[in-house]
Amino acid sequence: MKDVLIIIPTYNEVENIVRIIESIFSLHKDINILVVDDNSPDGTSIKVKEVISKFGSNLNLISRDSKLGLGTAYISGFKWAIKKKFNFVFSMDADFSHNPSDIKKLYLSCVDKKNDISIGSRYIQGINVVNWPLERIILSYLASWYVRILTCMNIKDPTSGFVCYSVKSLKSLSLDTISSNGYAFQIEMKFKLFLKKFTIEEIPIIFTDREFGKSKLDGSIIGEAFFGVILMKFKSVFTK
Repeated sequence: MKDVLIIIPTYNEVENIVRIIESIFSLHKDINILVVDDNSPDGTSIKVKEVISKFGSNLNLISRDSKLGLGTAYISGFKWAIKKKFNFVFSMDADFSHNPSDIKKLYLSCVDKKNDISIGSRYIQGINVVNWPLERIILSYLASWYVRILTCMNIKDPTSGFVCYSVKSLKSLSLDTISSNGYAFQIEMKFKLFLKKFTIEEIPIIFTDREFGKSKLDGSIIGEAFFGVILMKFKSVFTK
């Protein structure tokens, strides 16, 4: 999997970041990881720097000057991946909600089945979420339903943050025009690639809530996602 880059955006993930890096490399020794850290006050980037020598050029770090957000972190990572000529790029959380053992399933969906995008889906086979409170499950499930209705995408988990993209699909986008910066970013990416008719497959995963650290979800992120979907759909009508 030398042609794969895993992008992990971080903000205050000091308790998780080394554990997730070591877990990924223990399963996929020749894979590549890029951590994009938003100047975490807890010293997340310092922990990454401490283990870079252990993994050499397979582990890289972008340290940004301030908290600039999830979307811009991924855009920075995508541009870095394109420049370095990787073939496949993953978006993935640092908190073990996405199991490193599932990376290969998503990768093979793109390599063996020739899909352009594969999504680690919590909802393609029922509801596969562990340790979330009921209200969080309901909110997430209803959000997925809401996005499907408005966008007409046949994707059961459009808010999933565990995704394998072909670099070909990323190159087709004007990355600087991606306007969402919270969790709505995940929706916008899928919608724009859906409109370009790239092949998308959902792969069932089990999503496990974080054990360490704090969730970044808040009211502003939910609001951006809710109204952002309406705006995306509206713009798409006039840009065909």
